[in-house]
Amino acid sequence: MTLFGQHIPVLWQTATLLAMSNVFMTFAWYAHLKHLNDKPWWIAALISWGIALLEYLLQVPANRIGNTELSLAQLKILQEVITLAVFVPFVIFYMNQPLKLDYLWAALCILGAVYFVFRT
Repeated sequence: MTLFGQHIPVLWQTATLLAMSNVFMTFAWYAHLKHLNDKPWWIAALISWGIALLEYLLQVPANRIGNTELSLAQLKILQEVITLAVFVPFVIFYMNQPLKLDYLWAALCILGAVYFVFRT
């Protein structure tokens, strides 16, 4: 893929699409806890399903693009890193919950996984 005449590496294409899809996924999974608590669960499920469709429209091409150069394990670990990178700001800024030191420890564990999966 090229943007403004420049080739975009597969890893960056994949990570960008996965990051965008993860924003939708995070909202689909958790935003109903803030906004739809007074509604029946099935309404929250249907709204979440609609948001999740947007996630899949980005996630499927991301994984197909990534699979051209990355292993499945690398794709999975990349997804986990992005999930944490999206989830922490979501929890703090959108859900108004405090930052916890445990997020740092979780991030360090995932960084260890990144090292082992991506080392050559």
